[in-house]
Order: sequence, then structure tokens, then C-alpha cells
Amino acid sequence: MLKQIFTGFADYGSVNESYLRQRQLRGNTGFWLLWSYGVGVVISGNFTGWNSGLIAGGFWGMTIATLLMAIMYICLTYSLSEMSAMLPHTGGLYSFTRTAFGPFWGYICGVAMIVENVLAPVVAVIAVTSYLKPLIPGVPAYLVWVVIYAIFTAINIWGMKQTFNVGYVITLIALIILTVFYVLILALGVFKMNLLFNVPANTGQLATWLPKGVSGIFAAIPYAIWFYLAIEQLPLAAEESRNASDEIPRSLIAAMFTLVVLSGFTLVLNSGVGNGAVAVGQSSAPLGYGLEAYFGKGPVTTFSTAVLMSCGLLASFHFTIYAYGRTFFSLARAGYIPRWLAVTGKSYTPYRSLLLGTVVGLICAVTIDVLGGEVKDVMLNMAVFGALIIYILVLLSYIKLKSTHPDLPRPYQSPLGIWGAAVGALLAIVALLACLSVPAYRPGAWGVAIFTVIAILYFLFYSKNHLVAQAPEEKAALIIMKQRV
Repeated sequence: MLKQIFTGFADYGSVNESYLRQRQLRGNTGFWLLWSYGVGVVISGNFTGWNSGLIAGGFWGMTIATLLMAIMYICLTYSLSEMSAMLPHTGGLYSFTRTAFGPFWGYICGVAMIVENVLAPVVAVIAVTSYLKPLIPGVPAYLVWVVIYAIFTAINIWGMKQTFNVGYVITLIALIILTVFYVLILALGVFKMNLLFNVPANTGQLATWLPKGVSGIFAAIPYAIWFYLAIEQLPLAAEESRNASDEIPRSLIAAMFTLVVLSGFTLVLNSGVGNGAVAVGQSSAPLGYGLEAYFGKGPVTTFSTAVLMSCGLLASFHFTIYAYGRTFFSLARAGYIPRWLAVTGKSYTPYRSLLLGTVVGLICAVTIDVLGGEVKDVMLNMAVFGALIIYILVLLSYIKLKSTHPDLPRPYQSPLGIWGAAVGALLAIVALLACLSVPAYRPGAWGVAIFTVIAILYFLFYSKNHLVAQAPEEKAALIIMKQRV
């Protein structure tokens, strides 16, 4: 029984011709809009989250951790580019794993995508609210959450074109903010090289190089991930792009290297201001702290910090709403979760999936408000664990498909090949172990485990017998499976 489950045992329900007509996506998104998606969905990591790695590993420990994660994500990006050109479906990463390892493991990848894509914007909207609070002190937090979710969900339901145009503008604003910040820090003489190395050293460690020892590199990895987390969402736009086999790989690779450049500037320039890496590492708004280091505290700085941090976070928030809408849509269209969620309206957007993700997100935000910040940290860490599970499954899927189906049409091929995917998978496993080594992260791992067990039970007792063979992800996988036989 277990062997059948793990090797892809499933039954397919029959659907009529109108089924797919009611579940269509349409779009003509080109390179620059797709590039903005890849950059925008990640860019909030340059505004907050990464800086705790300075305390965990010191500047050089965080730098080495960032370099390792950059290598992992570059390997992932090239592998995703090849698979996206080969299997250009909205299912994205889950469809790659489903094709390589069968419905069960594809579903597990899809569950991890739900965890990451639904929980990440929850944490973002709470952070936005905290930054805006000094500007609107009398407004209840829950009202701000509802308004922000309502605005961006409405844009996503309105249409794909509107979604990407708005996201493009917000992403450009966030990029301009970061660029101006870098220029100001250098031009005004605020940056001091010696401030990078003032994190107190553990006993017996070199204060300048690795104040927390080699183990500090390992401890900084969970925070280095924030510079690149969510770039993997870009393949979800495959069915709404102008030419997925060409546009997705080009935009994905361009977005990744844009993020590498940004992470380098942010890590170095933002860490060497004010009271240095030790103070930046403890700040909840490192970019705002950098401005405060020059302009001092005051209403202007408070206002600037609130606006700047909100812009960066909202870029990622907006595009992640798009991501959870497409994740629910693709899983529902294929029958892994209730099929009615995949119905699209006159604007050809999965409005039911978008509304479900928004409702769940608001419930999570209220739960955090009631139970406290510890729950927020758990949800944040669940998103990270979900992402790392995805990376491991997808990179192994690349290796499997490259090995067993070398003759499949591949309009784009990764220059790194199987070895690149293997290095990426190894680093993803290291990152997973690094997260597990941090006690504060472990409740997040338990949260993912509990959700996954519940999801598996649903699959075993219901959805594995109601899959849809005509769904693009399933159709492609079944054809490849027949070729293998």
C-alpha cells in the first residue's frame, strides 16, 4: 500500500468539456513585467529580516552564509529555468515534482507551496502595520490588515494585466528607494568600514573575522535566505506569459542576478552605519536605522522609515497574493484540493482561490494578534521550512528528469546541469539543518509537519481518487509516464 502511494498510485475522475473552459487563465506578460515579479516578490528581504544574521554570525559569518545561499539559489534558478521551459504550467514547482516522482510527492510540494505563499504575506502585512502605526496611532491594527488585504486582493481579482502593472510600479519604487539609500550612505560619508566588525566575539574567537566561530556561519544561514526567498514563485506565471519557454527562463535568471547585486550592497552598506553591525543586527527596521544614523531621530525620519519600509514590504506582499492564488488554482484544477476553487471569472483570474488565501491570511493575522508575537515567529519560520522542502524536492526532480528523460524537449538548458542541481540540493539540505539547529525555528518545523500530516490524510482518503487527467500538469506528466513505460 505504501509503495503504491509513494510511487504515484492515483485514480482520475472524469470531467466534461466545460471543466477546463471554466478554469482558464489568460495573459500576455513579457520579460520586464515577469522580471519585476521575480524581483518584487523577494525585495522585502532587503528591508528587514536579513540583519539578524549579523548577530548570529558577525559580518563575515553573515557574508559567507549569504554567498552560500546565493549559490544555492543560482543553482535553483537555472534548474527551474530549464524545467519551466520544458513544463510551462501554472503549477510550477509542484508540477515538476509531480512529473518526476508522481502525484504523492507532487502534492507534498504543493502543500509546501501553500505554507510558504499563504504565511509569508501574513507576516509582511503585520510588519507594514507596525511601521505605519506612528502615522495612524488611533487606527486598530485589524482594520489596517483588512484594508491592505482588500486593496491588493481586489487588484489581483481585477485582472492579470492590472496585477503585474501595479506590481511593476511598486517594485520600481522599492528599487529606487534602495538605490537612493546606497548612494546617500556613500555620498554623505555615513558608511565606515570598521563598523562592520563590532559584533562582540565569543570566547576564543577572532573578533574581526568570525566572532561567533565557524558555527556562526551555520547560524546565519536562516537569515541569509531572506535575501532570495520566493524567487521560485516566478514559474507560476507560465500560463499567463507571452512565451513561457523563452520569457520565464530569461526573466528568472535576470531577476536572480538583480537580487544578488542588491543583497551585496544591502549587506555591506547597511551594516556599516550608526553604531555598526551590532546595532543594525538588533534593529527591526535596518534601512530606517541607516537613515536615522545620519538624519537623527525625529518626525521626518519616523515618517520616512514608515513609508520606505512599507513600500518594500508591499511589493512582496502584492506578488505573493498572486502566488497563493495560482498555487490554489493549479492544485484545485488538477483535483488535489476542492475543484471549485479553480473556477475563474470574466477577468480570467482565480478569484475563489485568491479570496480563500486572503481569508486564511486574515485569520492567521488575528491569531497572531491574540496569541502574541511568538506565533508570528512560528508562521515566519514555517514559510522558510516550506520553501526549503520545495527546493529539495524540485532540485531532486530536476536530477531525476534529466537522468531518466534526457530526450524531452528542453527549449532552455541549464549551463550547470545535474551537478548544479546536486550542489543546490546539498546546500538546501544544509540550510534546512541550519534552521533546525536554531531553537526558535523548531516550532515552525513542527507547524509544517502537523499541517503536512493533515494534508496527507486528505490526499489518501479523498483527493488521490479524484484527480483530473485533463489538467495541464497531470496531462503532461501522464504522457511522460507512458513514454517511460
